[in-house]
Amino acid sequence: MRIAAIVPAYNEAMTVRHVIHVLQRVEEVDEIIVVNDGSTDRTAEIVAEELGVVLVNLPENRGKGGALKAGLDVTQAQTLVLLDADLVGLRVEHVRALMEPVLSGRADAAIGVFVEGRPSTDIAQRILPQLSGQRCIKRELLETANIAGTRFGVEVALTRHLEEMRARLEEVHLPHLTHYTKEEKMGFWRGLQARLMMYYEVARILVGRG
Repeated sequence: MRIAAIVPAYNEAMTVRHVIHVLQRVEEVDEIIVVNDGSTDRTAEIVAEELGVVLVNLPENRGKGGALKAGLDVTQAQTLVLLDADLVGLRVEHVRALMEPVLSGRADAAIGVFVEGRPSTDIAQRILPQLSGQRCIKRELLETANIAGTRFGVEVALTRHLEEMRARLEEVHLPHLTHYTKEEKMGFWRGLQARLMMYYEVARILVGRG
């Protein structure tokens, strides 16, 4: 297999099927792997209903870094597409645009940045594009990244690793794409707590303590 898509999912029953259906229409993607990261909703059941999708079921929530590592462990693909399971408005063109810099040989990794989606997510990614979970990356770069124990700051840790490896990184604009915020998915107070934990972990990584 040449290209595999890895989709970490934690309680994403509302959106994961759409993400899978889009990936199934991308001819360049040879394998779709959804990692159910200890979900307590119907995420695993929904993924299991989709033919041709590899489901990795983690009994306990490991965080996004652990989920990505679990997905990597079940594929031999040399190019990985990493997508969040809560995307809203994902289209085939988005996935192809994300892959193009790497498949063309112009870049070692690409990072997708939301534009013309929702102001809240557009602004956040414009300020700190390292937070984007939409990536295309060569296998050797993901394998050597120390992300297995990283929960909320995995994207920043991965970007820092790419910089340390002097990898060629290209930003790709993904128009009219967004995702649900933590507050929308978890309720205001739980979502806010999760957001603050994310910012704390990101800050630790940025100052070299993560």
